[in-house]
Amino acid sequence: MSAKDLKSIFEKVNPKYVLLLCHQNADPDAICSAFAFSRLIKRLYRNIKVDIACADGISKLSKGLSKYLPIEIMIDEPPFEDAEIIVMLDTNTIQQLGKWSEKVKGSSSYLILIDHHASHPETEKIVSLCISDEKSSSTCEIIYGFYEELGINFLKEEAEALFLGIAFDTKHFILANSATFKIIANLVSIGINAQESLSRLSLPIDYSERIARLKACRRLKLLRINNWLIAFSHVGSFQASAARAIVEMGAHLAIVGGQKDDQLQISIRSDQEFYAQTGFHVGKDLAKPLGEFLYGMGGGHSTAAGINGIGDFETAVKRAIKILRMSLVKNQNSKK
Repeated sequence: MSAKDLKSIFEKVNPKYVLLLCHQNADPDAICSAFAFSRLIKRLYRNIKVDIACADGISKLSKGLSKYLPIEIMIDEPPFEDAEIIVMLDTNTIQQLGKWSEKVKGSSSYLILIDHHASHPETEKIVSLCISDEKSSSTCEIIYGFYEELGINFLKEEAEALFLGIAFDTKHFILANSATFKIIANLVSIGINAQESLSRLSLPIDYSERIARLKACRRLKLLRINNWLIAFSHVGSFQASAARAIVEMGAHLAIVGGQKDDQLQISIRSDQEFYAQTGFHVGKDLAKPLGEFLYGMGGGHSTAAGINGIGDFETAVKRAIKILRMSLVKNQNSKK
C-alpha cells in the first residue's frame, strides 16, 4: 500500500476526526511518527481534527523530546466514538494499546495500521488497511516516504521529528541501512543540526532503572544452545532495559519477564551476530508463537521484540527454550 492508497481512503471516508494511537510507554519512533503523520494529515486536509493518544503514557525519553517539539499527547481516554478513522502507529498488536484495546476492537471506525514491524495475523484480521514494511528501520521512515510520494515539502519541525525517531530506532544509526542514510542526509539538508538533535536522545539512567538492571543480572540464568548463550531473568519493571544490558554484557539473546498477578510482560533482545548467523527473527520466530502460547500477542523486530500474555514466567521460559532448541538445532543441522 502506498501514500496514494492511504489518501484515497481518507477521501472516501471524509473524516472530521482522526485518532492516532501509539503503544504503551510510547518511544520516540512512535510519538515522532505520529506527530509527523498528524502534520501530514493537516497539510492535506485543513478541516480535520487530529489527536495523538498513548495508552498508559509515554516513555521518559519521549517526554524529554516533547519539550523540543510541539507534540501534544492525550493520556486520558480519547473519544473513540467520535473518530471516523483510527490509526495505530508503531503498534503491531492490539494488546500494545493496553486498557484501550477492547475499545479499538469494538469500534466501528475505519482502522489503519502503519508499522515497520512484522505484521501480526490477529491484527491483520481487524484492520481495514495494513501498511507494514519490515525493510524500514523505523515507522518514521514510512511516514517520510508518504511525504516524498505526495510531493509535500518538510517543515523543520516535521523533519526533526522524523530524524529523532529514526535515530532512536536505529540506535544512533548502528542498525541503519543505505536507504536510511539517504533519508537522514535529506533531512539534515533541510536544516537539522544532527549533533544537537542526537544529544536529545541521551538521558542519564535513573536510579530505579539501574536497580532493575542489577537485579536482572543477579537473577540471571544462563543456557547454552550450540555456541549461543541464552539468558533468562525477571524484574518488576524496565524489562527492555534489563534485556539490553544483558546482551551488552555478552549474552547472544536475553529474555526478561515481569509479572503482576497473572499478567505477563516479556522483552526479548538479541545481538546482530546471533541474527546474522542463525536467521532467527525474535519477533516472528519467538515472540509471536510464545505470545500465542500465553493467550496474548507478541511481535517485533529481528533483534528486539515484546510479549504481553497470561501465565507465569517459568512456564514461558520452558516454552521459549523448546522453541529455541527446535529452531537452532534445525539451523545447525541444515548447515552440515
